[in-house]
Amino acid sequence: MPLVRTAEIISVGTELLLGEIVDTNSAYLAADLARLGVDVMWSARVGDNLSRIATLLEQALSRSDLVVLGGGLGPTDDDLTRDAVASVVGEEQERDVGLESWLRQRFASSGRSMPERNLQQADVIPSATVLPNPIGTAPGWLVRTSREGVQRIIVTLPGPPREMQRMWREQAVIRLDLPASRLFTRTFKTHGIGESLVAERLGTLTKQANPSVATYAKRDGVHVRVAAKAADMDSARVLAAPTLAAVTDAIGKWTWGFDRDELPDLVLRALREQGWRLALAEGFSGGLLTELLEQALDADDDAARGPGTVAGSVIAWQPENMKTLGPTIDLLRRLPTGLPVGAAELVAAMAAAVRALFTADVGIAIGYPQAAPVSVSGEGAAMAEAEGDDGPNEVVNARVYGGSQITTDANQSPPDQRYTRLVIALATDEGTTVETLSLPPLGRAWLRERSAFTGLNLLLRSALR
Repeated sequence: MPLVRTAEIISVGTELLLGEIVDTNSAYLAADLARLGVDVMWSARVGDNLSRIATLLEQALSRSDLVVLGGGLGPTDDDLTRDAVASVVGEEQERDVGLESWLRQRFASSGRSMPERNLQQADVIPSATVLPNPIGTAPGWLVRTSREGVQRIIVTLPGPPREMQRMWREQAVIRLDLPASRLFTRTFKTHGIGESLVAERLGTLTKQANPSVATYAKRDGVHVRVAAKAADMDSARVLAAPTLAAVTDAIGKWTWGFDRDELPDLVLRALREQGWRLALAEGFSGGLLTELLEQALDADDDAARGPGTVAGSVIAWQPENMKTLGPTIDLLRRLPTGLPVGAAELVAAMAAAVRALFTADVGIAIGYPQAAPVSVSGEGAAMAEAEGDDGPNEVVNARVYGGSQITTDANQSPPDQRYTRLVIALATDEGTTVETLSLPPLGRAWLRERSAFTGLNLLLRSALR
């Protein structure tokens, strides 16, 4: 078996090109190959067309030690991966009696009759090692071939992610001769700082080759990944250490987690450690914050049974409906006239009211959007001070996304793009914390995400204080 240093991934299926299915298989394989010390140099998607699959496969074999094809192993006429591999290596497929018997038994054991077209999944070329599929009907292949005297390997895997991942882990990887080198990665997850400012603070670190430093804009903030490759994992960690320290100095105060940390999980864990129960009042976020926490609860049985769980939430699309939080809250009775919606005083009252309604330890409220006249200056700024709704003497944090510094000026004409101003408040026994977001007009879904994840970040900081 030749040593696998480089790899290429080809995902097969017209549905991938049409956007009907998201190609998660390529991401999984690329991450696992990197973990195994293999460099993934190219990745491609191709439709169900025999000549195009064969062309792409031939090109991949000319430059990569390993080519992994995912999909196209089913029983229908448009499942052409087997035919493409056979054509490229110049071999004819033959019916494998053992595979045919296995297929017939598999259908019989489930009480189903097997369509004859499924038998094409039992066709194999002579150079292929069959990769068993314990949870599906499509076996995979491992094929040894060569190009210009250099040995190459082709691995075919089924398209369904559960089948693909299991076959890859249990059948393909164990048959490959992998390099001893290993890749160490650490991902810093940040919030409240724009990607341009992250890059500015990292400086020349992002120009390094090994360790490498890269930034990614994600729904929960900006991620910074440090990757170091060395002969073994311990050496890779040592190589990465100075860069990790430099990245920590640059963005540490904005970092809320690392690697596989998820913000909702960390919030629930921190609340549980404090013994706090949480209540939510969601306006503009429309229940997204509650949904994110509930998804985390569903995945964590211990959190669901213990303290620090969600006591309840009130979700109201219209601000006047927040009056249901309780008629004793004077500020809420002033809606919809009087106090402007989204004002800090109002949202702080919402947080206190929902906390009282559910007898919770913490109440968080996300208000309603206001169009805010703003001036834009300073590429890359992440924080700005904004005049509070209650007068020029109140100053609140305005977290800015998109890399522009925002200052509110009621007497100034708005620029070409009008920003949305949104208030989030958190109430505890110690008092109320208020944050104001100034958000660019990037669509309601994006704005909802920003408000929900800012709420999570505010909860985490409060619980860890």
